[in-house]
Amino acid sequence: MVNNKYRFILRHSVSNDTMHKKLSKREFIKYSAMGALGTAFCVNPASGLAKPLINHALTGSPSMSKDFELWKWSKESMYYVKSMRGMECMLCPQYCILKKGETGDCKDKMHIEDGLYNIAYGNPCAIHIDPIEKKPLFHFLPESRAYSIATAGCNLTCINCQNWNISQKSPRETRNYDLMPSKVVAEALGNNCQSIAYTYSEPIAFFEYTYDTAKQAKEAGVKNVMVSAGYINEEPLRDLCQHIDAANIDLKSFSNQLYIDMSNATLEPVLNTLKVMKEEGVWLEITNLIVPEWTDDMGMIREMCEWLVDNGLDECPLHFSRFQPMYKLKKLHPTPVGTLTQAHEIALKAGIKFVYLGNVFGIDAENTYCPGCGKLLIKRKGYKILKNIINNGHCPGCNRTIPGVWKS
Repeated sequence: MVNNKYRFILRHSVSNDTMHKKLSKREFIKYSAMGALGTAFCVNPASGLAKPLINHALTGSPSMSKDFELWKWSKESMYYVKSMRGMECMLCPQYCILKKGETGDCKDKMHIEDGLYNIAYGNPCAIHIDPIEKKPLFHFLPESRAYSIATAGCNLTCINCQNWNISQKSPRETRNYDLMPSKVVAEALGNNCQSIAYTYSEPIAFFEYTYDTAKQAKEAGVKNVMVSAGYINEEPLRDLCQHIDAANIDLKSFSNQLYIDMSNATLEPVLNTLKVMKEEGVWLEITNLIVPEWTDDMGMIREMCEWLVDNGLDECPLHFSRFQPMYKLKKLHPTPVGTLTQAHEIALKAGIKFVYLGNVFGIDAENTYCPGCGKLLIKRKGYKILKNIINNGHCPGCNRTIPGVWKS
């Protein structure tokens, strides 16, 4: 179901005139005095950005009872069906069915009155300007800047999440910025960013915000980058791909059971996302986080690499990333560099043309080499480019095409 109207919802003791404008701080306090404001802190934005507003609090009982108050910018979800059991979200394979007042697994979708709404619309809790290499995207506009945004919420519950303080929270619990799509595009242009990155938490969870912003950005000549776990159904994915230029998809493991145990998800939809994005012409890079005692089985890594090659993804850069203890896996040790090196060798032998190691700086495996003649093409140190001799997408040594997006 597609509906592009967004609603400004304010319940109880508010006149119709008030419903069509933003409230002042004094008015907001008046109408929501019984509610508690979210306590989580947002990430500080770059200077000159919109100031954080505390007018995005969702307070009261989740049962939608008479003392429940709701003051929120919301956008009707693009993919859901109504049933006798409630509103069924069709965006991702979780297929949440929600009764009135309930939110989905992603914490961003809520059954309000007669529909399903995204309550994260225009409510980013994190704003940064990042080097594109941080996403990581190594073959997409090197040395460019990405205006990066995220809202709270995620449709997965990864026990190793590095941004769990926003991904595992609702927009009701974070301090948010009032930043509608047109403002995001304006800020990106004003800060000389060649792309907007939907990142940090999960852009699928704030799908409607991602979709509308990406559409407006594309019309303004700004590229769109998606950093995601790729857990999405095919129809909304294909629709989104019309406005996305590049993506880094987190392929967490090649085991369905590990997906269930670590993320409350399944493997097959993610594999389908990789194939669909390739078909739709989105520049694709893949990250595999190697977690000791969980995803460090070399047989599984070999099987994953062989699947990528067999499905025509051999020239999509593959980033093996080093795990650092955090969230629910704090007792583990960081991934040994030797484990990463072994995975790197396996991937190259399987036929992956561009293999990188992440979260390990100052090593050859963060550089780009020509798979034809072996020439060093891009030398990196962390997120900095020290050397780049790629010539119009080709190796200057043997003229082999180096796949990627090298110019805006």
